[in-house]
Amino acid sequence: MKTNGAASSRSLAEGTDCEYVVVGGGTAGCVAAWRLLTETDARVILLESGSDYTSPYLKLSPGYSRLVPKGIHCTLHQTVPQMHAGNRVLEIATGRVVGGGSSVNAQVYMRGYRADYDQWGLSAGSSLWNWSTLLPHFRRLEGNQKFDGEFHGSAGPLTVADPGFFCEYSHLFVKAAQSLGLPFTADFNVGAPVGTGFLQFTARGGLRCSAAQAFLGKVRSNPRLRVVTRAQVNRVVFENQRAVGIEYVQGGRRHVLRCGGEVLLAAGALASPKLLMLSGIGPAAQLRRFDIPVLADLPGVGQNLHDHAGSPLVLAGNTRGYGYFRQDRGWRLIWNLLEYALFRRGRLTTVGGEATSFHTTRESSTPTVQIYCVPMIAYANTGADAVPAVDGIKLHVTLLRPHSRGSLSLRSADPADLPLVDPNYLADGRDLQNLIEGMRIAREIAATAPLRQELTGELQPGAAVSDDRAIADYIRSTVRTDWHPVGTCRMGRNDDPMTVVSETLAVRGVEGLRVIDASIMPNIVSANTNAPTMALADRGLSLMLSGGAATR
Repeated sequence: MKTNGAASSRSLAEGTDCEYVVVGGGTAGCVAAWRLLTETDARVILLESGSDYTSPYLKLSPGYSRLVPKGIHCTLHQTVPQMHAGNRVLEIATGRVVGGGSSVNAQVYMRGYRADYDQWGLSAGSSLWNWSTLLPHFRRLEGNQKFDGEFHGSAGPLTVADPGFFCEYSHLFVKAAQSLGLPFTADFNVGAPVGTGFLQFTARGGLRCSAAQAFLGKVRSNPRLRVVTRAQVNRVVFENQRAVGIEYVQGGRRHVLRCGGEVLLAAGALASPKLLMLSGIGPAAQLRRFDIPVLADLPGVGQNLHDHAGSPLVLAGNTRGYGYFRQDRGWRLIWNLLEYALFRRGRLTTVGGEATSFHTTRESSTPTVQIYCVPMIAYANTGADAVPAVDGIKLHVTLLRPHSRGSLSLRSADPADLPLVDPNYLADGRDLQNLIEGMRIAREIAATAPLRQELTGELQPGAAVSDDRAIADYIRSTVRTDWHPVGTCRMGRNDDPMTVVSETLAVRGVEGLRVIDASIMPNIVSANTNAPTMALADRGLSLMLSGGAATR
């Protein structure tokens, strides 16, 4: 049964455009709009800085990464030089299209460890956030094509399925990992991912299932919804410490939207803190530096930035067509296109990396690194890190729970300027040590039958790179983001000065404003962040609609 929503008494005020403004049409924003339109009678305006979800390539499983230049539908953030990673300037891409990251990502569906979510509750000092409270949200959003029951839902809007094709390298990787003693795991999403096995994806039959399709698509024709694309949001508008609207620019023209209820920030871990600071919410000293009037002195805004990161072990293969080398050209491409068009099967029904494994290091008895088997050498082919264009695989070793913490700050008071992003990769020595151990484990898998028979040599870092110091140097020169930044508006206790949002995701110090995206995560989860962001947004909407007021 629909309700009028928490803001109904204010929505009738003269001059308001809507009850709710959702800033960011990505993963979290699409979930929020869907909830508000299906469960309330409210008017909703959704603002997205990028384009609409219309390109046919976005809707194909392998389509975005292979066919669309990433700058078209992404914002490309350049980090500050990374002191512990060879002073390199790295690139972090975030979605700039309706559907956000879910429209351009690798579509992996992962949840991580139950302890990751329990830690959220401990950080917030609240029983509202833990694995048990998040699991129902995962289940109700999920339309799994394989699993159902205690841990999975099969009737939700988000399609989750096995890939439509498993290449031979993926099978060989899983078999080799088992030969080393890892158990085969059929389902990584029961709260304790261990062992080795095959991933599930938010795709089926070669078609992506983004948040734009799964959630926003269900309400797109509702007359109470207005979607505004190519909208650069400048600031949240306040009256007497209460959020009452949004100022944005579209096509060179300035607009102000007024809402009678609440403003929901869903712009992501790099854009949401920037918008808070432009609106006068953040570290007072930084705001004054740019002559931004201080509305709420919250030193935690922009802090606690962290991200999954990793380095590759690159190996040449026997060129037997076991992976995806040159499957996108010549007669192979013609065959793959025909197979897909006629039977909706084959290599075009997968994203190109189906297998993974989890490993412990000396730091912990639970896995601290994850290895993805990528059956294609998609890596630098020019410059000092060049590798030849040959058949082979990349074993990407990634940190599950990085210890390093960075920050984000304003570059200027101009909303068009990207923020200064400093993930501070490898600043904590434990991260480097875990990657060193993970690289050694990846080498063990590559040297184990039956995978070893199909590999001809190590291209990077190379057999000569063998001691810890040399491996560490290699990792510093190659470590890169997994595109999972989180934590910059973190949820916490009221007595913690670095808290940005409360247990109901209300921004401290003001009223009528919430953050509902990955920036609220106190700690990153041991998984790709797309599915967890959907679940936390859904959880946040439930708390809001049940009466969790966004107050000071």
